Amino acid sequence: MKDNKYDIIDIGGFVSKISNVLTMLQLLQSGRKYSISELSNELEVSERMIRVYKEDLEKAGIYIDTIMGPYGGYVLNQSVRMPVRKFKMKDAKLLDKYITSEKDKDIKDELILLQDKIKGVYIGSKQEEKELNLKDENGKKYNLLTRAIKEKRKVKILYYSYGKGENERVIDPAEMFLFQDGWYCAAFCEKKQDIRHFELKRIIKYELLDEKYE
Repeated sequence: MKDNKYDIIDIGGFVSKISNVLTMLQLLQSGRKYSISELSNELEVSERMIRVYKEDLEKAGIYIDTIMGPYGGYVLNQSVRMPVRKFKMKDAKLLDKYITSEKDKDIKDELILLQDKIKGVYIGSKQEEKELNLKDENGKKYNLLTRAIKEKRKVKILYYSYGKGENERVIDPAEMFLFQDGWYCAAFCEKKQDIRHFELKRIIKYELLDEKYE
């Protein structure tokens, strides 16, 4: 009889892959060209996996154009109806007993990663349900980040990242933009040493710093 823990890991990897494929599709739906490197950084997977995701989407009839050359990348030139992704907190808690009893560190880390992603989608859906209550708070974030861009000041944030939970970042905000009914801030992340897109509703705490950036 096959050990159930391997079934759980197989399912975990499958759910994680589906989540990443859908996230990649959401990014490409903006109509913007993304390089493989950018998608790799956004999804925190290898460039090889980005190519695998592209193949999976094309098998499903969603064709992504490839622009060749040093400034090339992937572009989606068709409209796709995205499925609604929602979880309940009990879905995440189902993994608690497996995480507690698992002895293998690598398998335990995979289970924790999967649980964090489920919690992240759950938190996102709950925030969407409370959109009216969040408008004022998101407005404050927007105003603070806009001020930071104008004054070229750094901002310290506590950010909820799918798969990694809460983490503190210092960012140099550069631009605000609207994507799929949600506001994002494009900023240089000092932790990652690269440009990142931060969704306002996932910024838990924020502080405008006196330190300026070039």
